[in-house]
Amino acid sequence: MRSPTGRPMPLDGFVVDVPAPGGGLLRAERSGGGSGSPVVLLHGAGMDARLWDAVVPELARHHDVVRYDARGLGGSSLPDRPFDDVADLTAVLDHFGLDRAALVGLSMGGETALDFTLAHPGRVGALALVGASVSGHDWPQDPQSSAYATARRQRDAATLAALELSVWASLGRTAPGGELIEAIVADNAERRIAGEPLLAHFPDRDAESRLREITVPVLVVHGDQDHPEIAAIAERLVADIPDAHGVVVPEADHYLPLRTPERLVALLLAHLA
Repeated sequence: MRSPTGRPMPLDGFVVDVPAPGGGLLRAERSGGGSGSPVVLLHGAGMDARLWDAVVPELARHHDVVRYDARGLGGSSLPDRPFDDVADLTAVLDHFGLDRAALVGLSMGGETALDFTLAHPGRVGALALVGASVSGHDWPQDPQSSAYATARRQRDAATLAALELSVWASLGRTAPGGELIEAIVADNAERRIAGEPLLAHFPDRDAESRLREITVPVLVVHGDQDHPEIAAIAERLVADIPDAHGVVVPEADHYLPLRTPERLVALLLAHLA
């Protein structure tokens, strides 16, 4: 896979462009040679599939792994009309002929995985939610949220990228994965401003009030240095999903798959076994 700058992304499989609902393409990679049970990796807002670079090689030794760039990010097309991230995930699964898969989602990707599971429960075998958000959650209003909103409204990509790194990648550049995290954020800041306003909002999509309907095994993971609200959401997920257990990973912020990949892979392999 390639970033919007054309920089090669590490590969352990093959890359395809999946037709997106309503037009455009979703850049996707499949690894593992089709062996093992399928796992789909979903990244967070303002990121791309390089988030999983340090996880895919070992995970793909045991599973058929698919990852893709969400609409408007990484190598996927910028939207020109409202789009639904759940419909996009459906298109990726259908393209690869996956009737049922485990979903591993970080942040926005975790929210998409939860919404998809509630909409299509028969297509999900297990969930792993990493620093996940959840639809229907009432995020507190604070100076950081206001600064994000201002940067988006003013289309100030540089400020938005700086906020992303200070709030969500608090361990900094010298921590594991720091240089790649900075590159991912920088590559996607302008695309995020262009694409996020077209992500369709569904007022009745409220996974937080329906967590008890989820019957598959769920792993809930977050870093001990992540945003405090992520920890609060993780606590709610573990409490309300019937078959869920939580793990707090030390020395990890919101970009946990690049900060502590070995620990995450071990947790995923145990959960998906």
